[in-house]
Order: sequence, then C-alpha cells, then structure tokens
Amino acid sequence: MKAIVFTQTGGPEVLALGDVPKPDVRPGMALIKIQAIGVNFADTRFRQGTYVVKPKLPDTPGMEAAGVVEAVGDGVTDVRPGARVAAFTVKSYAEYCQAPASMVIPLPDVVSFVDGAAFPIQVLTAYHMLHTADSTGPGRTVLVHSAAGGVGLAAVQLARAAGARVLGTVSSDAKAPLVREHGAEAVINYATEKFADEVLRLTEGRGVDLILDAVGKPTFEEGLRCLAPFGHLILYGRAGGPTDPLNVATLSPKSQKVSGFMVPTVTRNFPDRTRESAERCFALMREGRLRLHIGKTFPLAQAADAHRYLESRQSTGKLILIP
Repeated sequence: MKAIVFTQTGGPEVLALGDVPKPDVRPGMALIKIQAIGVNFADTRFRQGTYVVKPKLPDTPGMEAAGVVEAVGDGVTDVRPGARVAAFTVKSYAEYCQAPASMVIPLPDVVSFVDGAAFPIQVLTAYHMLHTADSTGPGRTVLVHSAAGGVGLAAVQLARAAGARVLGTVSSDAKAPLVREHGAEAVINYATEKFADEVLRLTEGRGVDLILDAVGKPTFEEGLRCLAPFGHLILYGRAGGPTDPLNVATLSPKSQKVSGFMVPTVTRNFPDRTRESAERCFALMREGRLRLHIGKTFPLAQAADAHRYLESRQSTGKLILIP
C-alpha cells in the first residue's frame, strides 16, 4: 500500500510517498481502509523527533483517520466490517491503518469521512478540556487561544453550546472574522495587542475562569495575569515554544491552577467516556451547533506541503489528507 514514510527526522522535506506492507489485522484491532486523514501539530513534532512518542525510523506519521472497517481481529465484537468509522490510531498517513477496537468511533451517516477525520483529536480534545478537565457552563467565561485552529473553533462552539461566555485570540487579524462566525463574543490579536489587558477590560477586571492554551511561551504568563480567582489554565500544546518554569507559589494569591492535557489520557483509559462524548458532539453537529471547519485538503502525496502550510500559521480549522 502507499504511505508517507520518513527515514530521518527533520523538516517537511523528509516526508515521502512510498510503498509499505499492508498491515495484518491483529487480535483486538480493526483494519480500516482510509478515506480521509487528520493532520495535527503533533504530527509535525513527531516528524521532528520532538514529540512525546519518538519515531522508530523508518516511520509513518498520523494519529487519526476515517474510513471503512475492512476486517476485525480475534476478540472484537463491537466493531463490524463495512462500518463507517473514525479512529484514534498510528501511522495513519497511509491507505490502511489498524486501531484498537476501543478507539474506533462509529460515524453517523450524516457525518462525512472528511469531517470524521477532523473529529477525533480536535473535537474531543476541546470537549474534554471543557467538560472533563474542567466544568464549563452558564456563568463561566472561557478564553480560547489559537481560536481559529481546529481545536480552537471546536472549543469556541462547545463552550457556547454549554452556555459559557467565550473570548478568543488569534495570530492575525485575517482570522478574527472566522472565530466570530463560530460564536466568540470578542476576538483579540495576541500578536499585536496585549491580550491580557483586553481580557481584563472585557471582564471588568475580574479575568476569565478558564484558558485553553496551545501556544505556550508567548501566551502563558499573560494568561495567568488575566485568570480570575479560582481560574484554571489548561496547557495542551506549545506551538510557540515551551513555557518558562512556573513557581507554583505565584498561583496562591488568587487560588488559581494550571494543568496539562492530552486527549489520549481519556481515550486510552476511559473508552466508555470517549464514546459517550463523541455521541454528544455528533448530536450537536446534527443540531447545527457544532460545525467542523476544513481549512484545506491535500492529496496524501502532498503531506509535506500540508505540514509546511500548518507550520506557516496561516491555516485555519483542520487540514485533511486524502489517500
């Protein structure tokens, strides 16, 4: 089968289309013929060798996909061949992948394969930061950094659906209208404005209850400055570089907290919760309260171009590869 392979870590140029063996379905696994593949910042760090999981060269990137189940391994009873699914997986930049049955999500007929590939990591990351790592609802104010990205746009909509007030930040003015269209009350360009000052103005000096931060170093300290008493900052990425060390004692005057988040904590340890949250999000999609924004699609062979575009910080929403 065709797959994207890299034999050394480095820039996007190390990614190349090649031929690799089609995987044999293993016990407890589902073999999926891929129709669409989600592209994530984590894929770029995996390619660079700086992600939590290190590549075993030669290796293939990719953490999520959508397609049709071709076969299931021994012991699999709740996933059937022929089913339309999305999945958390590995090596998904390919024509086929395997996924543990517990990490396969049935796709409703109204959800396309492209939206299905955009769904697992970004939508469920947003959902579980808002509703598992924290408790979001009416009376709460949420600040979403990188609000024009895939997780960001999902988080804006999910926080609004829960009844929260939502503010967003973006890295360029061109991205602001998209974030407003998806439900943010105000959008701040953190590259040209001191977003903490604007957040404090918008909240009459109180600050926000929850900050979702995928940027890291450029936004972290200012985020703490505009965090309300008992506020919570969740760091789930570091697109702008790792944060400086934090003196935990500085959180005490306002009884604030900082935490980290990765969605595999949920998917690997709480499969029932994963399925339940997916069903809730699919219901919001059917109601028109959650729309997935596909920024651009690329043929699988152009995975390097997709990585370049993602790293340029020009992209919005989700990037998709099509085998």
